[in-house]
Formats: sequence, C-alpha cells, structure tokens
Amino acid sequence: MHLDVLDLRNFYYRTQLGRVAQRAIRDQVVKHWPVLPGQTVVGFGFAVPLLRPYLAEARRVVGLMPGPQGVMPWPAGMENVSVLCDDTAWPLPTGFVDRLVLMHGLETSENPSSVLEESARVLGPGGRALFIVPNRGGLWARSDATPFGFGRPYSVAQLEAQLKRHGFTPERSQSVLFAPPSAARFWLRSANFWEGFGRKMPWLAGGVLMVEASKQVYAPTQGGLRAAVRKPLRVLEGVGKGRPEPALNRTGS
Repeated sequence: MHLDVLDLRNFYYRTQLGRVAQRAIRDQVVKHWPVLPGQTVVGFGFAVPLLRPYLAEARRVVGLMPGPQGVMPWPAGMENVSVLCDDTAWPLPTGFVDRLVLMHGLETSENPSSVLEESARVLGPGGRALFIVPNRGGLWARSDATPFGFGRPYSVAQLEAQLKRHGFTPERSQSVLFAPPSAARFWLRSANFWEGFGRKMPWLAGGVLMVEASKQVYAPTQGGLRAAVRKPLRVLEGVGKGRPEPALNRTGS
C-alpha cells in the first residue's frame, strides 16, 4: 500500500533524518546522471526530493504521484510539475522520457508489474531508469521510523530478476544509507562519514538499493516479401541484350 503524501513530505522536508536521507540519495542520483540540458526527467512515487538539481537545465521535469498516495504541489514557490496518476496508466506518451527515477513507487504498489510495464513504455531509446527500493538486508527496511520500512524490500538479485522480466537490462547497482535510521545527534552528524565508509566496503549492506537499468531494444526482424523471396524474379533478366541467332541448318541441299 502506498504511503500518504503528507507523511512522505513531513519525513523528507521536516525531519533531520529525512533531510540526511534525501541528501545522501540525491547525491548518488546526480553522480549517476550529471545534469544535462534538454532532457526529460520524470520521477514516480515520491521521487521529487531527488529531482530538484534538474529543474534549471532539463527540458521537462515531471513528478508522477500515484493516486493511493496522493499528490502535493512541487516545487515550492515555483510552477507546479507534480501530477496525480494511476499506477497502471501514466499520463505520458510512449518513449517520452530520457531519465526516470522511481522511489516509494515500486515496493509499495499493489501492481508492481504494471508499474514496470509503464516504466518501460514511457522510456525512450537510450533512456535510463533508476529504481530505488528498501534493501532486504539493511537496517532501514526493519524500522517503521522511515518510509523505507514499508512495502516489499528487495535484494539486488530479486530486483534485477524482476526488471529483466519486464524488458530492462540492469546496468549497475549500489547501496546507500549506511548509517542506522536513527534521529540521535551522533548518527546524524556522522552520516557523511558512514556514507563514504560504506561505499568503500562492498560487503556492508546499506539501507537502500539503487539499480540503474536500460530498456532492451531489439533489432527489427526482416520479414515479409524480402524474407520469403530470397532471389529476385528474373522476368526482366536479359532485357537490352541481343538475342542469339539460332544455329543454321548446314545439312546439304
């Protein structure tokens, strides 16, 4: 079940722990995808905290928020770009998106397959998607104090297998949020240290998984007449060439 948009807003914008989580995840998103002009960047679920760096340069930024979650205007003090939508029918044309971020959208949906189908549909050629979900082996999935404690947590293998079944090719994965989900001052102040330390220790389980994927695009098969008729018809073969004269009958007269 999707979380309520007010609870998500309050966590990310009104608590110190939420701001720490927002900064840690957003820094890695921008590291994966540097800000480039002319792109269409879309977030689904509650991904808007990660989209702010793209507002100035992107051609379009759209925040899709599922109906059961609810919608809020975003960004504050600027023209609204957030849209209420259904999990199974996003109000975007096919192949419209260059960069797609999902956070609090896949693991909490009652129709994860439909979410992935829509993700693949709207992603254009050469586009990339970034799926951000609770890590099954991390501490954040075990705590109800954060939004990552709700929904279905994943392992990397589970998420990548699900992506492959829906036409995606996983490109790379990483963990984020290595500090415990605690609002204690010590953990909040040392969060940057733990993020750096965790990225150097691949055996540590961060609280959140990030898997980047591209859409599989198959080369068109050459069917039809060209495949059925391997050699062209020879009806016009010989046109323009002289016809050989029949051999003379040289029998004696």
